[in-house]
Amino acid sequence: MPVIRTCSQCKTQNRIPAKFLASTGRCGSCKAPLPPIGEPLAADEELFDEIVKHSPVPVLVDFWAGWCRPCVAAAPEVARTAADMAGTAVVLKVDTEKYPQVAGRFQVSSIPNFVVLLGGRTVTQQAGLADHNQMERWLKSAAAVSA
Repeated sequence: MPVIRTCSQCKTQNRIPAKFLASTGRCGSCKAPLPPIGEPLAADEELFDEIVKHSPVPVLVDFWAGWCRPCVAAAPEVARTAADMAGTAVVLKVDTEKYPQVAGRFQVSSIPNFVVLLGGRTVTQQAGLADHNQMERWLKSAAAVSA
């Protein structure tokens, strides 16, 4: 299940496999560079499984809900983490209201809840607010373990 990315040059939609989301690619039409994903991806169960299974870099998952004020407060920090860690990590957002089965796999009982996965395994999990510095430390620590 690829992620669709639109080329900034020619506006062609490109399908990017999960294992290449942290890589720089090229547009299939105009060959312009497609930078690594630098924003959080809203993930359903299928996309979540695909990315977690195939990502060669750590994956930060933000379990959240729209009614949760702390989740809303954390959103800019999650977005900044995605931008700062583009090329070295992938950031997913899982809406616990829409996909409770995914949250259930990680025993998420309070939100926001952050999980860092590498190679499909949990490296770090924390409930409650965290800033982008903390999230980036988690991702860098996970990447160091794999090196």
